[in-house]
Amino acid sequence: MKVTVGVSGGIAAYKAAEVVRALQRQALDVHVVMTEAARQFVQPLTFAALTGHKVITGLWDESQTGDASLASSIEHIEEAQTSSALVVVPATANVLAKFAHGFADDFLTTMYLATTAPVIVAPAMNVNMWQHAATQANVETLAQRGVRIVPPESGALACGMVGDGRLASPETIAQAVLESLNYRNDLAGETVLVTAGGTREPLDPVRFLGNRSSGKMGYALADAAARRGARVILVSAPTALRAPAGCELVPVVTTAEMRSAVLARLSETTMVIKAAAVADYRPHAEAEQKLKRSGPLTLELEPTNDILAEVVELRRPGMLIVGFAAETENVIVHGRDKLLRKGADAIVLNDVSREGIGFDSDRNAVTFLTRDKAIDLPEMPKRQLADRILEEMLALRRPTRVMAETGS
Repeated sequence: MKVTVGVSGGIAAYKAAEVVRALQRQALDVHVVMTEAARQFVQPLTFAALTGHKVITGLWDESQTGDASLASSIEHIEEAQTSSALVVVPATANVLAKFAHGFADDFLTTMYLATTAPVIVAPAMNVNMWQHAATQANVETLAQRGVRIVPPESGALACGMVGDGRLASPETIAQAVLESLNYRNDLAGETVLVTAGGTREPLDPVRFLGNRSSGKMGYALADAAARRGARVILVSAPTALRAPAGCELVPVVTTAEMRSAVLARLSETTMVIKAAAVADYRPHAEAEQKLKRSGPLTLELEPTNDILAEVVELRRPGMLIVGFAAETENVIVHGRDKLLRKGADAIVLNDVSREGIGFDSDRNAVTFLTRDKAIDLPEMPKRQLADRILEEMLALRRPTRVMAETGS
């Protein structure tokens, strides 16, 4: 998961390197943006060496031709859209004022206005500057707009005074970032393959057989897994959704394409979540030209490949596999039958006969079914439900890890 650290021009700028390290210890992919003033205290090379990424220092890039590059001038939009959080360390009185009043005269302030991700600021400055009514008003404005403030600590300051103004500890700042992201590192080291969306089986050049899947549940699971430290491979049939930050998107259309993509990446995977609505049947033959209306039409269909069953057959030791099932009646009976036939570790059951949740909705209620029990997860937002599903998966994972560690 990508996090951008903005470094502004205060004496505490050197401590931003420690914050970068603290975030990296949580398996976060850290990028750095520096203001011109910050470069007077720390060189960009320091952060480039720590992160392995280019450090952005301005809106215009003159490094290649000597002329301002237009491509660089829109980097703030890409950085804003691909970062899961923006954390400013240290946040000087000047930067706080610019953020509060909407100034956009450098890369950092422009990115701040362009991002919809959580923003965390860690102020550090002279005690009188911190306590000044203007600074406090700016901080209050930012807090009201949803910016998370990590207050400065009290102690001896670089200017020789004693009082509030010392940058909070790197661990405190990193914890604030993790909390803002709802990020837990309990999937660090896992590679999670998630399938999402509804596959489409072509009937003729303009029509296809499909289903009502929006892909929202699968994308929520991919986002939740990434925020918990996993490497995520998202194999997605067509949706209207943007891939979550930090996920590797593999776009597919048909069931055959999804099968190929899943099997090609299976050797890298430790957890598989088959949340896609995969077509069970496809036309026996695709018409070369558009079919014309001419009365009743009979279609000859053939079954598609059973991807979940193949994944189970090819699973490596320790791999955890969870499938999804959409049912309209006898949900538990049909779900348990699928679980036993497929050989997965668990099945997430959707009762799609209920109105207002499930298909096309941002909310859902499911049953997490294993061979031993059925756990009802009540109606909630799909993003919250994704974390609940992952928690149940981790509960299945723990006994395996304990056995491996003890040599049982």
